[in-house]
Amino acid sequence: MKIIFMGTPEFAVESLDILVKNNYDIVGVITVPDKPAGRGQQLHQSAVKKYALEKGLTILQPEKLKDETFLNQLRELKADLQIVVAFRMLPEVVWNMPPMGTVNLHGSLLPQYRGAAPINWAIINGETETGVSTFFLQQEIDTGKIIFREKTPINETDDAETIHDRLMHIGASLILKTVQAIEKNDYPQTDQSILIGENEEIKTAPKIFKEDCAINFNRPLHQVYNFIRGLSPYPAAHTTLCAPDGKQISLKIFKCTKEPMHIDFSPGSISTDSKTYLKIACTDGYLSVTDLQLAGKKRMLTGDFLRGFPMDTNWKTLI
Repeated sequence: MKIIFMGTPEFAVESLDILVKNNYDIVGVITVPDKPAGRGQQLHQSAVKKYALEKGLTILQPEKLKDETFLNQLRELKADLQIVVAFRMLPEVVWNMPPMGTVNLHGSLLPQYRGAAPINWAIINGETETGVSTFFLQQEIDTGKIIFREKTPINETDDAETIHDRLMHIGASLILKTVQAIEKNDYPQTDQSILIGENEEIKTAPKIFKEDCAINFNRPLHQVYNFIRGLSPYPAAHTTLCAPDGKQISLKIFKCTKEPMHIDFSPGSISTDSKTYLKIACTDGYLSVTDLQLAGKKRMLTGDFLRGFPMDTNWKTLI
């Protein structure tokens, strides 16, 4: 069975690696073109490309997936099956090409959280469970027939990074299980509509932009806490610190703890001893910030931050 693998970030490398280690014939790896990055604007290779180069795999990096030259190269590889993990949206001419179809790995328990940011939104919405799904691609995004799903809990202290890393490993195992089942021609195909319970709300996971990451402290403590951990470490929740003289500076918050209590201060108010702790008021308690990053500075612990950046309770945040 000849397989083409499509992917870009580190999340996808684990799935490609497990197929290589199990001696599957990866006839081609499709990833994004190299892009200039950093101060020197040097060309940056995707994590999948770096891995494919190490293993001596054939690599294609099309600018456009409908380009006829690329499509001809794809046809010449004569793949039986395509595997897609964290790549771009594919046109039908690509996903419909191999005789065994194209399988996608998605970071949620479909049909919940279809879209570009399933890990982030599951945590932001306070879910206690998530997982990964393999399914066959079809016209509508993330709606194809489910092959397998694998669940994992979301713990109170998990953030987008810990869930990402856990699903990366679970997802790789599920990809292997899926390919083995397809190879044997013994696998389920479950219509997603069957998995939707009566009166169940289908939640989506749209792409998250910088403007979506501003923290609103005028909300319940648990919602703000989930919002921050759902965006940590990337793209990162942020607020604006306001000095007594009116100066404003952006602050990213990566980690925090909850201190529920009755407070007499307005949301966004700051409580600090200027040495060891920094707390921000929500509607029903304090958010104690433990890991943060000031604009233009390195990420650091709160104590280290306060030693180099004097603050007192006359500061506040924009809510």
